[in-house]
Amino acid sequence: MKMNSSEQPSTSLNSSTWPPISSSGLGMSCFTMTFGAVSNITALGILVKSRVRFRRQSKAPFLLLTVALLMADFGSHVIPGAFVLYLYKQAEKQPTFCQIFGACMVFFGLCPLLLGCAMAMERCVAITKPFFHATVVTVTHARRVVLFLASLALMLAVLPLFAVGTYSAQFPGTWCFLPIHDTQSTANTSLALAFSGLGLTALTLSLLCNILSGVVLLKARINPHNVNMMAQLVAITVVSCVCWSPFLVSATLLDHRIYGFTLLCLRMASWNQILDPWVYILLRRAVVSRALKMEKSLTSAGLNKWLSCWWRLTPGMGGASLAGTLFNMEYRK
Repeated sequence: MKMNSSEQPSTSLNSSTWPPISSSGLGMSCFTMTFGAVSNITALGILVKSRVRFRRQSKAPFLLLTVALLMADFGSHVIPGAFVLYLYKQAEKQPTFCQIFGACMVFFGLCPLLLGCAMAMERCVAITKPFFHATVVTVTHARRVVLFLASLALMLAVLPLFAVGTYSAQFPGTWCFLPIHDTQSTANTSLALAFSGLGLTALTLSLLCNILSGVVLLKARINPHNVNMMAQLVAITVVSCVCWSPFLVSATLLDHRIYGFTLLCLRMASWNQILDPWVYILLRRAVVSRALKMEKSLTSAGLNKWLSCWWRLTPGMGGASLAGTLFNMEYRK
């Protein structure tokens, strides 16, 4: 919904006073919710189907963390998406509704970032300390990590429900969050900074772990399984940084009033949960191997065509011998 600067309300609205909501964004909300949910269900189905490859102890914790990430992404589309649809359909909104909606936004916003960080740290330990990882890191430890990170996100999300800070309706009235723009209480400021700090810390740790893992892989004998998992992790980290960094940074710029920018940052962040499953789907080992084979066949076809032209245009047996030598060299690879 677009507004002129003279018509724009305060970005943080009282949870009991909602502005009129235009129905123009209803179609896009339905599309993103449905597409995101289907994408995550598809990725979960593929993961369950290929679970045999992850029966080894060294891969099982990574599998559990991946399942937790995809389930968090799925929940972040279905539950907040249902709240958004309710806002479009319901004329009167209860004040408690915004509090619950805001808690869901914080919880499902932090969970994917924290779980992505845990995945990066798990792979970093597996690559840099393989014997320690094989003997110490188990599925039980991974379950405890998932439970701890979910509890951490939940604890921060429910604090306003116990009168520590508050959630309010945000411009243009289709979502609730901490009042990150207008004059705030100390509790609201602390909660907004805690949310941004946790998210930015998770992204930073993910980047550092992936860089360290990549350096070790380049120096050591490369394991195809590790390379495949690292490719997925790097892609997930890059997507998270691109999608979430603007919103996390904007949340730390307290009392700024760039209405459209915050809304754009939120939409970018919501696409992180859509792209995460597609990173896994497209960077699976089978897909990557098929793409490499296709690329090799296309390269060979192009080389064969070039050699054929060389054969015809080069007079004498010298050209033919050279073409034949190159042809043999290619097929001996």
